[in-house]
Amino acid sequence: MCRSVARRHAGFFGVFTLLLSTSLATSAAQAQSLPATVNVPVVVITAERNETDIQRVGSAITIVSGEDIARRNPTSLVDVLREVPGVDITETGGPGATTSVRLRGANTGQTLVLIDGIRVNDPSGVGGEFDFSNLVPAAVERIEVLRGPQSALYGSDAIGGVINIITKRGRETPEAALQIEGGRYGTINGSGAVSGAVGPWSYALSGGAQRSDGFSRFGSRIPGLEAQFGPFERDGFDRFGGYGRFGYDARQGFRLDFGALTTTLNSAYDASFGRFPDTPSNARQRLHQVYGKGELDMFDGALTHSLTVYANRTDRAFNDVGFDDTGGGRTTFFTTSRFVGDRLGVEYQARLKLAQFGSLIAGAKTEREESSGSTQDFLPLQGAIIPSPPGGQTTNAVFGLWQIPVDDRLNISVGGRLDDVTGIGSFVTWRTTAAYFITETGTKFRASAGTGAKAPSLFQRLDPTFGNTRLSPETSFSFDGGVDQALLDGRVNLSVTGFSNEFENLIDFDFATNRFINIARARTNGVELGFDAEIIDRYLRLKVAYTYLSAIDAQTKLTLARRPGDVARFSIIIKPTEELTIEPSFLVVSQRFNSPGESDRLAPYVRLDLRADYQIDRHWNFYVRGDNITNRRYEEALNFAVTGAAFYAGLKGKW
Repeated sequence: MCRSVARRHAGFFGVFTLLLSTSLATSAAQAQSLPATVNVPVVVITAERNETDIQRVGSAITIVSGEDIARRNPTSLVDVLREVPGVDITETGGPGATTSVRLRGANTGQTLVLIDGIRVNDPSGVGGEFDFSNLVPAAVERIEVLRGPQSALYGSDAIGGVINIITKRGRETPEAALQIEGGRYGTINGSGAVSGAVGPWSYALSGGAQRSDGFSRFGSRIPGLEAQFGPFERDGFDRFGGYGRFGYDARQGFRLDFGALTTTLNSAYDASFGRFPDTPSNARQRLHQVYGKGELDMFDGALTHSLTVYANRTDRAFNDVGFDDTGGGRTTFFTTSRFVGDRLGVEYQARLKLAQFGSLIAGAKTEREESSGSTQDFLPLQGAIIPSPPGGQTTNAVFGLWQIPVDDRLNISVGGRLDDVTGIGSFVTWRTTAAYFITETGTKFRASAGTGAKAPSLFQRLDPTFGNTRLSPETSFSFDGGVDQALLDGRVNLSVTGFSNEFENLIDFDFATNRFINIARARTNGVELGFDAEIIDRYLRLKVAYTYLSAIDAQTKLTLARRPGDVARFSIIIKPTEELTIEPSFLVVSQRFNSPGESDRLAPYVRLDLRADYQIDRHWNFYVRGDNITNRRYEEALNFAVTGAAFYAGLKGKW
């Protein structure tokens, strides 16, 4: 590492090392008087496509628990995803704006997003990406973030990794929850949920809504732009959604699971370019999903069959307003457009337990994706509706995974997948992992390697103006290695991971031919650090997530756009009394470039948020939240605003 790069990261590593050493010293001083704790196995689903003890998993995976979600009282899921190492988030204009998530420097469309194991990436999007701004957190029980290429398990899009959003399900004990809050920008937010079980049936129902007058997504609190284009109009939003999940357990090896989801986001946005960038445009985005799943155990649970049928739709509509004065006088342009992406699929999976030889998982899947759209001009002259030619593709896949317990400490998995996509052809991906867990010291060594693939989106292939039917899948080869260490009876947990990714055949837009082509190559590598410590038992806890990333265009040797070299999140959870919790958190982001070719530099920033929660009684909590309380001015995307200092207060109850 050259001296300049070393100096660039020295501050981040220095702060982390100081916090780590102080935390370990304080925790060690108290450990003498603490009784030994009983470690309950932590089970994950996404890493191996079935419930697996996390100590047997060789991939890098982070769990955002229900406790973590409740602690932050988030209005959006990105509020909690920022605490995960390897995750980088871009909001183009604050809450309610288009929100992109990257894993380990991969493109946004190279992150596969699942809801209850079902793919929800938008089939009608330019790159097939998923917009996180459309989700309501009320229904979410936990999130599993699986980093590294997972195409061998999940197929296309899983190059950077997988984010699996797992919703709440009913338990034997009935529960109900209610929450309402309000604050700056005319914001009000409310949600409710009920769950329980009646005999063999379980149920979980939840819903939430949020509205805000917002602030101008373009230019707000950016001095040069305010002086040139201000005053700005506000860009508000409202978001609402509901979810229902029902289960049936015959307790004889037969289970059913049904779910339905609907969310709607109405938001205003700005053009953000030209002589009149602050435009009164608005958009509506909807996501609908239904699924049904059946599971059958045979031979005393040695063989488990599962069959899932699902469908979802992403529906986006835009009312786009623009202004122009080049011809003398001011001309108004008004265009409406709509894009719909549909997905319908069936997936079968079997798991066979082989005693000391581990488990075999095998399955097959068929999935149909379709997209359609239309545009119409209304100003300056009304035109006819121009439909986009409908397009679709079918993916048929088979996959297999062998989980091998070599001994009590070493676990290996080997998997592969064959995908065949109409109009594109077939591609094969593989993945292997190893985990070595030393029970006596609480140490896990892990490593993984594999290939990833992403099929061209329907827009990239079939758009009549820019599409290219000869596109091939994007591909990658990646490996990582790391260690997870539990100390002081699990009160301190440290995780360190190094990773490297090589991306080839990347799809980029070629201005010479005015269409998409396979041309780009890139490589990313870096280090992820996670630290979670009970510094003073029941009174003080420290959480740290840090990512160092080098993301380079292999052709130009320049840094890829919107990839900061350093991202760190520090959260200090203080409990001065049993009822009161105070949590200041710092988000530290280094410089990055908004555009390719290392152009449009975005300055580094430090943002401070503050949360406090007071438990009134066994049912009710009162909380306050302050976002960007130092009123820091910064940009996540060029010329797009972020919230100023904003404070909110809320009340939540649980029975």
